[in-house]
Amino acid sequence: MTSLRFTKGHGTENDFVLVPDLDGTLGDLLTDEAVRLLCDRRAGIGADGIIRVVPTSAAEEVTVREQAGAAPWFMDYRNADGSRAQMCGNGSRVFAAYLRREGLETGGHFSIATRSGVKQVHFEGENISIDLGPWELADPLTAAAKGFDATVVVPGGPELSGLSVDMGNPHTVAVLPAEIDLDRLDLSRPPVVFPRPQDGTNVEIVHVIGPGRIRLRVHERGVGETRSCGTGASAAALATKFWQGAGAPNEWTVEVPGGTLVVRAVGDSGVELVGPAALVADGVTTLLG
Repeated sequence: MTSLRFTKGHGTENDFVLVPDLDGTLGDLLTDEAVRLLCDRRAGIGADGIIRVVPTSAAEEVTVREQAGAAPWFMDYRNADGSRAQMCGNGSRVFAAYLRREGLETGGHFSIATRSGVKQVHFEGENISIDLGPWELADPLTAAAKGFDATVVVPGGPELSGLSVDMGNPHTVAVLPAEIDLDRLDLSRPPVVFPRPQDGTNVEIVHVIGPGRIRLRVHERGVGETRSCGTGASAAALATKFWQGAGAPNEWTVEVPGGTLVVRAVGDSGVELVGPAALVADGVTTLLG
């Protein structure tokens, strides 16, 4: 048995268990099974994912270790099912808040390492801004010709046209017709996406509620429906901006079940995510095995 220190935090109620691994020795102990147990809301601590706080130089992946010169701390993010994810927008803000609280980073601006590259962090009063870096449409030719490149089928619900957006992790965004109640959709099961993405996809279902303002529900791969998804909010705003064409705003307010986020399109391919982060509890648990 191994004692494990942890901090519980959330970004717009997308919640995480942060595990400090400042000497880089816990990687083998945080197995997929251990992650699933820690994230279990009845048998464990309960969370949408695990964030291991580890020196970038100690990361398992060569492509991450190469970021050590630019960002000393790596956000080793695991989905609730144990799978490794490239990036997490809400998690990155919680990770940044933890680094600053613990004195591992100081000041209002620093960089963090992720599996999708180095991300810039800015503290903006009560909120934290993350420069998510470049994004792109997964199939820009089809998107330009048809306005969509996928079909999304909600279990027991409608069949919708979708747009695939690569935020460093995969997303498929679909707009729900105004006459269908977003809150009544069944997202307890994953929507089916055609063509089926090889590595799975997060799915965002969107209601446009005003100029530069959308509502969102999301089903995250490896997790299920969550109260918020930062990269999903960004993908949804960017997809809606794409559909609206010339004259669409660059700043979007995104309402999620857990709160409100702001997404800023920067140039042709950049995006910033702005929102709160809260660290709510510290404790010690035991890893069995």
